[in-house]
Amino acid sequence: MLLSILCTGWMYMGNYFAPTPVRFLVPKGWPQPVYNFKENPLTKEGIELGRQLFYDTRLSKDGTISCGTCHQQFGAFNTYDHPLSHGFNNSLTTRNAPGLFNLAWQKEFMWDGGINHLDLQPLAPITAENEMAESLVTVIKKLQAEKEYRKLFKAAFGDETINTQRLTRAISQFLLTFISSNSKYDRVKMGLDSFILPEKLGYEIFQKKCVSCHTEPFFTDYSYRNIGMPVDPFLKDLGRMKITSESNDSLKFRVPSLRNVMRTFPYGHDGRFFSVLSVMEHYRKNMVISATTDSLLRNRLPLSNFEIGQLTAFLYTLTDSSFLQNPHLAAPGKGISTTAPADIHNK
Repeated sequence: MLLSILCTGWMYMGNYFAPTPVRFLVPKGWPQPVYNFKENPLTKEGIELGRQLFYDTRLSKDGTISCGTCHQQFGAFNTYDHPLSHGFNNSLTTRNAPGLFNLAWQKEFMWDGGINHLDLQPLAPITAENEMAESLVTVIKKLQAEKEYRKLFKAAFGDETINTQRLTRAISQFLLTFISSNSKYDRVKMGLDSFILPEKLGYEIFQKKCVSCHTEPFFTDYSYRNIGMPVDPFLKDLGRMKITSESNDSLKFRVPSLRNVMRTFPYGHDGRFFSVLSVMEHYRKNMVISATTDSLLRNRLPLSNFEIGQLTAFLYTLTDSSFLQNPHLAAPGKGISTTAPADIHNK
């Protein structure tokens, strides 16, 4: 009886509640996600609600900023072309919003790992004074006042109740659909494409000099490392140390994924690098070595001009155009009306 109810819907307050389930398909060769889908099952209705919320500027105090304002799809959902993300009342944040993709495999969030669950992540930017600057109480009141949102919450969760947990779980459902797994690199790995010579040579150099931190298939090991970036005298951002209060975490930031790296500039937690070349110049010449600099980089990273050229050719193969142009992830009215297909994957 229980299996039948779970498969076909269930009775909720006298109404037949049957959201449309959506399967999360793990790309071939990838590990299983760490996100607990049992606590927040993906549904077409939940994903569509999350999409509406992600792009709704009413979640900010002055109605001008949404999650999508700082996380722009054409930049792999990063803050594109600006060193620091912009916030409420023309203020600047202290960091560059990183790209958003493959979040089902990520345990901690933000450059310093200050958030330890995807469902909690939206609370930080919504309430931060230099980001969306709104209170959760006011956000909930705004949503409750909208007939369309009451309908969307009922479709996703069974009744019109709007609360913080449902708000964040809906946004998580949408974010979990941000899967980037269809770059040329991925097609080569599946035997569907092949590298040209510079890409092949660049991949070999990458495996020798970069893979320790930028581990395949995610091109990050999700660790926190000091890569020799001196502290900005105005921002005074000490990274992971702010969370742990441990001096040995000074200037450590999360290793970013290199997927879509040619579209996620500027680079670094504060967007100080505007090109891949400037990043490589940093590694080979401009690092400032300190007591907490990562042991793998104490002697900097020797890279010849030839190696930089071949590495750059390989990095281009990590661009996933289908992800960057996926209409299911676009703002309502710019993509298509229904966000979620029956299966969530990227191919």
